[in-house]
Amino acid sequence: MNLRIIEREDLATLYEWNNNPEFMGEYWELKQESKAELEKTYDNLKDEQWFFVQKKNGIKIGYISHFLADGQTELGYFIVPKERKKGYISEAIQIMIDYLFLSREIVRIQAQADPENVASWKALERAGFQKEGILRKAFYCRGEWRDDLIYSILREEWKEPKILIKKV
Repeated sequence: MNLRIIEREDLATLYEWNNNPEFMGEYWELKQESKAELEKTYDNLKDEQWFFVQKKNGIKIGYISHFLADGQTELGYFIVPKERKKGYISEAIQIMIDYLFLSREIVRIQAQADPENVASWKALERAGFQKEGILRKAFYCRGEWRDDLIYSILREEWKEPKILIKKV
């Protein structure tokens, strides 16, 4: 599995995925976004990067991003339905942790997961994230207010790269 930075010419794939409720999954808001809106968002990225999650053969199976949320570095990720629960997102999260702690002077990375999205929060826990608590009624999704679990990993908990740099 590899991560590859998303370029402007890749936005057609994101447009298709982001407007597909099956891809976004049951734990994400129903949202339709125009190509122009997506391009505007991409053109105005600041303190944020988007990466495709790709199989070794180059097939795109999802994406992961890091961004600032209330001054904190946060991760977000999605995988195509047929590739879920195969360990790809766990590996992508670990690569992103290594990348962020090696390239930025940050002390904490956080992520959020719906309490019912067991696969998501288990992937965070496998990567070393610890649950901090529950944000009650944190977002509106598919007709109801939903809770969010907040997870984080601190630099001192990470200690050293797990994937990006392998010791020989």
